[in-house]
Amino acid sequence: MKLIIGLGNPGRKYENTRHNIGFKVARAIADKYNIRLNTKAFNSFIGKGRIFCEDAMIALPQTYMNNSGEAVRMMYLRKKMEPSDVLVICDDVNLESGIIRIRPSGSSGGHKGLESIIEHLESRDFARLRIGIGKDTGNPDLSGYVLSAFKKDEAKVLDSAVGSAIECCEAWIKEGAECAANRFNLKNRKD
Repeated sequence: MKLIIGLGNPGRKYENTRHNIGFKVARAIADKYNIRLNTKAFNSFIGKGRIFCEDAMIALPQTYMNNSGEAVRMMYLRKKMEPSDVLVICDDVNLESGIIRIRPSGSSGGHKGLESIIEHLESRDFARLRIGIGKDTGNPDLSGYVLSAFKKDEAKVLDSAVGSAIECCEAWIKEGAECAANRFNLKNRKD
């Protein structure tokens, strides 16, 4: 089974914020494959289905971003998964808006949700798909920026990023993180 985790914060207040792009992508994948995210388990909303020939579970942890690892650990242990079966989708302020990057493993890069997952799984060996949300260089307090809504003029870039992220998740399921990285990280590189 493959586990796709979209990171974000629960509640209407955070629904359309930059920090919730992981939720947005996970919901879009679920919609594409008719997977209903309506089961409450593991402190998350989850749904199970098939993506290509693989059993898949999509999860939206409801523990708030900084405690995402609590929910992920419960799913990981209960389903007896390998790190290579886990993909975490999150925002990244260090990537230009709309750019996506997938890695088979690595550090948190300062992302509190990833830090929590690394701590609770005691491993860095899970894939992560980062979606660029840009950075407000005029404000040293990133929390206000990541919790702000996308601007109307960013809608086209956001839609394109969500579409690319769905394709990247599909490639991860079919071919693995390395192949997905070779295809999508190069595709998004600016020359």
